[in-house]
Amino acid sequence: MATFNKDILRTARQARGKSQAQLASDAKVSQAAISKIEAGLIADPSPDIIDRLAQAVDFPSSIFFESDRSFGLPISVHGNAMYRRKASTGNRALEKLEADLNIRLMHVRRLLAAADVEAQLPLPALDVDEYQGNIDLIADMVRRTWLIPSGPLHNLTFYIEHAGILIVECDLSTIGVDGLTIRTMGSPPCIFIDQSAPGDRQRFTLAHELGHLVMHSVPSPTMEDEANRFASALLMPKRDIRPYFLDKKISLAKIAALKPIWRTSMGALIMCGQAIGSISDAQSQYLWRQMSAMGYRRAEPESIAIEREPTRVLSELIDLHLRDLGYSIADLAKVLHIYPSELCGLYGIKQEPEKASGRLRIVK
Repeated sequence: MATFNKDILRTARQARGKSQAQLASDAKVSQAAISKIEAGLIADPSPDIIDRLAQAVDFPSSIFFESDRSFGLPISVHGNAMYRRKASTGNRALEKLEADLNIRLMHVRRLLAAADVEAQLPLPALDVDEYQGNIDLIADMVRRTWLIPSGPLHNLTFYIEHAGILIVECDLSTIGVDGLTIRTMGSPPCIFIDQSAPGDRQRFTLAHELGHLVMHSVPSPTMEDEANRFASALLMPKRDIRPYFLDKKISLAKIAALKPIWRTSMGALIMCGQAIGSISDAQSQYLWRQMSAMGYRRAEPESIAIEREPTRVLSELIDLHLRDLGYSIADLAKVLHIYPSELCGLYGIKQEPEKASGRLRIVK
């Protein structure tokens, strides 16, 4: 007989942004009962209460009987500077983020039950200490391992997905987080990225999170700075980009012209130019003042905006179920323990699934 999973009740509640008191009011049960159920003191709620809880959190009641465990957020989220500036949002926003990601991880596990994603590129593990803190060399080793040509890296998403890493696009904007990575036993690494971020920010975030996967098997106080340096070195190798900064006077127009080539933000290019010694401290300060005066620190010019790189693996897994395995949208929603309307909204499903591109090999 299936056992009621108290942790999933908490996850479902937090995913809907509800407190125990709000859930109790919506389900028309006492808050004391909610508290005892989540604490495991009421291990077997009545079918009537389960139905009311399911209706209040807008999930099928079947979700409460799955055995999935819940995972906490990685340490990089707790130390995120953007979150500290939004501390007024309180713990509720972090709880909702954690719950949303656990729901998505549940979906990934069920989708992968019918198909394995076969990595076509190795994922290097390069410890920072073993390389004596030489982040540029580590990034270069990744490019060599993946046979990335010198110069601008045109499609980072392609390489990351072919290394067996799942990229999940979701709404992270409310808490000011661009991306995060979760590794769980028995599943491929998952990089969650904000679905609303512009293309240059998406690419830098992916490179940053890849840096964590490559360099950080355990957390460290310097891991965020190291991941930023890795992202810059991966996307803009110093030996490759230095010839683009040969002008003695680097103008903002010059920086803007480099953005479509290197597919990184103007801000990242300024910092890179300063790091390689092609932009002096005084020049950097002047460029940043110009960026502020023109509003480019809030939003860079739309005329040179970088398109987001499309992710493919997760959509191909969805297509595999709907097209090759003969699932209806209702069937797949039942497997994932959500309602069809939410399934379509989360994963952009159309009534007639598009044929998978075949770029990544998925083994049934």
